[in-house]
Amino acid sequence: MKKPRIGVFVCHCGINISATVDVEKVKEYAKTLDGVAVSKDYKYMCSDVGANLIKESIKKDKLTSVVVACCSPRMHEHTFQKVASDGGLNPYTVEIANIREQCSWVHDDKKVATEKAKKLVEAAVAKARLLEPLITSSIEVTPNALVIGGGIAGIQAALEIAENGHKVYLVERTPTLGGRMAQLDKTFPTLDCSSCILTPRMTEVADHPNIELLAYSEVEDIKGSIGNFTVKIRKKARFVDADKCTGCGDCAENCRLKGRIIDEFNMGLNKRSAIYLPFPQAVPLIYTIDPNHCLMLTTGRCGKYPLCVEACEADAIDFNQKDEVITVDVGAIVVATGFNLLDPSIIPEYGYTHSPNVITTLEMERLINSAGPTKGEIQLLDTKEKPKSITYILCVGSRDETVCSWCCRIGCMTALKHLYLIREKLPDAEINLCYIDIRSYGKGYEEFYRTARNLNINLFRGRPSEVRPTKEGIIINVFDTITNKLFEIKTDMVVLVPAVTAREDAVELARKLKISTSSDGFYLEGHPKLKPMDTATGGIFLAGFCQGAKDIQDTVAHASGAASRALTILSKKELEAETYIAVVDEELCSGCGICISVCPYQAIELITEDDKKRAKVNEALCMGCGACTAACPSGAMQQRGFKDKEILSMIEVLSK
Repeated sequence: MKKPRIGVFVCHCGINISATVDVEKVKEYAKTLDGVAVSKDYKYMCSDVGANLIKESIKKDKLTSVVVACCSPRMHEHTFQKVASDGGLNPYTVEIANIREQCSWVHDDKKVATEKAKKLVEAAVAKARLLEPLITSSIEVTPNALVIGGGIAGIQAALEIAENGHKVYLVERTPTLGGRMAQLDKTFPTLDCSSCILTPRMTEVADHPNIELLAYSEVEDIKGSIGNFTVKIRKKARFVDADKCTGCGDCAENCRLKGRIIDEFNMGLNKRSAIYLPFPQAVPLIYTIDPNHCLMLTTGRCGKYPLCVEACEADAIDFNQKDEVITVDVGAIVVATGFNLLDPSIIPEYGYTHSPNVITTLEMERLINSAGPTKGEIQLLDTKEKPKSITYILCVGSRDETVCSWCCRIGCMTALKHLYLIREKLPDAEINLCYIDIRSYGKGYEEFYRTARNLNINLFRGRPSEVRPTKEGIIINVFDTITNKLFEIKTDMVVLVPAVTAREDAVELARKLKISTSSDGFYLEGHPKLKPMDTATGGIFLAGFCQGAKDIQDTVAHASGAASRALTILSKKELEAETYIAVVDEELCSGCGICISVCPYQAIELITEDDKKRAKVNEALCMGCGACTAACPSGAMQQRGFKDKEILSMIEVLSK
């Protein structure tokens, strides 16, 4: 075997590393290690000057491998692999010693940090001595995309991809496109009609020749990897023939349960039939029978006969319809599943369940909306009278370490938007606003806030301690931190601005997608600065609120970015396959099958050759997670770039 000639390059990272680690001592120590031919340091190794330093050294010093002591490999491993490749070295002979996140950033004692950095570099050098050049292979790309979620983010991403000539499967779990935006009356800061913006985009999706809309459907299973995903989708039975339904609504008008089932779209403020259309502009314009309430589906009979069947002239009702599972092949996936609002009832002091006149902002949206249950008239939910006073409470659960520590980013502006609309409809009403801080960070938002302050509004800077319904009205106790006074506010109606949370099925979908969630439950991006639309799983991208709190403007921009990232895959005929895949030592493999049971990608199978069973890795499916190598009892399963001998050499150094 050729004697290793290793180059060690220590980065100062400005002062991120050098302020805590004595870089000069680390560099000099590296020179004493077996196999090290050269050791250098520079202020920014990832800069052009630093990259050229490495490339020149590879050629001049005839290096066989490179160790870069710098930041996390998650950030710059690919950067230095490309530098090595440009210098004529196999990119997989680069090893990163993370002396920033694992050393300088977690230590204050310079002496201790320097000694630890030496050890980390020594361990990286030990592995570099054993690194083998790896050869990459190519895989063909399926030029189709899957978009999960039919809100504004999913709509935007689907249209962007489809406009670039690629087939898009758009899956929405509810009967219609639109998402949360469809429930809004106006949008801030321009007060444009929400449906006027959204409805044309929904229609574009339905009419686009490159988009196959799969509404009232859910993703059941996903297999494969970047460029080649196989997805199972369950198309739920509507019990209405989509080809026959004209959307006339006669069925809902004649339903025996008309006005008896809570209308989820209107936040429970009115009731609907068992067969329904969520809202008049729904796309697709097809009625759906609620299987949890329809008498025919729950009891097997509906009076003497189902009235909806008799009313439907198109003969579209089909109680025998079954769910259908289809399989599609795609090269990239965009996840745009949106968010939920916190249920304020978990904070009992705000009295959400104690009075019908304590409501949320989304309930107020439906009251304000001219197409809502009250035709746009703001009224008390018990007496149906117009309220003479309304109080908004911001940050209900938001910025609260015991509930949701994050800012919802839409609550302040939503409340201000409502103040404009309420003042138009109720010019004489008293309006109060209890807040912690008003966060108006977007374009035109600060101006929007300044104008709102001139609408004769009472502002209280403080979080209310109690919302107490009484016979005379609702009493709110709040300590104002500006005046240092305790106020008792008497009001007719309270509007809570709740925190935003990840969807309840986010974890289940993350498991299917093999992606991670962050501590707040939203999907975790590849890197908050460099890869805000990516995930750790290649070919899967995030769009909109499912990645974290955003307003509509940022959601649309994020969705366009996710579509662009997906197009970088779909536009190619071939992609470089995952290199760090598992390989089987046929002599050691006993065919026990343990590796198959732990593989999350179904990338391993048992085959029989010469009457002997052994494992075989499907290189196209393997994502290099390493689960099989850890589970293999005989050591037959190894992972390229992380073989046992390489890892053990590092452990030996670090355990001295």
